[in-house]
Amino acid sequence: MNNEPRAILIDTHCHLDFPEFNPDRPEVIQRAIAGGISNIINIGSSLEGSIKSVELSAQYDLIYATVGLHPHEADSFDENAKNTLEDLAKKDKVVAIGEIGLDYFKNYSQAQNQRATFMALVGLAKELNLPVVIHNRQAQVDTLKILKENMPVRAVIHCFSGDEHFLKECLALGFLISFTCNITYKKAENLRQLVKIAPLEKIMLETDAPFLSPQGLRGKRNEPANVKILAEEIAKIKGESPLKIAEVTTNNAKRFFNLK
Repeated sequence: MNNEPRAILIDTHCHLDFPEFNPDRPEVIQRAIAGGISNIINIGSSLEGSIKSVELSAQYDLIYATVGLHPHEADSFDENAKNTLEDLAKKDKVVAIGEIGLDYFKNYSQAQNQRATFMALVGLAKELNLPVVIHNRQAQVDTLKILKENMPVRAVIHCFSGDEHFLKECLALGFLISFTCNITYKKAENLRQLVKIAPLEKIMLETDAPFLSPQGLRGKRNEPANVKILAEEIAKIKGESPLKIAEVTTNNAKRFFNLK
């Protein structure tokens, strides 16, 4: 009989509401449970996705929801959208506003609309005393500017892809840093260096499923069970046991999202 303690993990950012999971969503969730995933934070990234995220959280005990509008959706943001998100944010098991932020890489929405949407939704989070899940891509300066103007804010920078300066700025503001399975990629040495620098007490784990499958599974759909691979990679980088990584990052997530 194996009496070794089992790693308990939380996937703090995935999109189980996306159509990629329509064929087998219950099976994906069962694999996560079997793999030691105690909770999944399903991230709203559009109005429709936020509604579905809340529905999933009501359907499955282990799933919590966030509601938000990805910067790609910012051109469609208006007072009606804000009111809808505010109503959703007051539902049971909604634990954050997000993902929100700026994306100057793809620019699917106009930059000024991205900034206005971001500011409005950070304001909503503060009104409701909820943390924020931040999307930042090639927009470090403006992301920091908006967040600094709204301090105090409880924030996690999801799928961290910034440089060392941005990392240190975020840590100095008390933000958490979330890494994804892309740290396993052969060409991701710069990200692995940032993992090494970031204090474990400030790190959370995420898959961003269905995106960013780990090395060896690239080209396939990612899913929450793969957060275990991420924990093992961080353990290797930091010279810690996977159990220690799981324990600390799970406690970080429970505190940040106020999970029961």
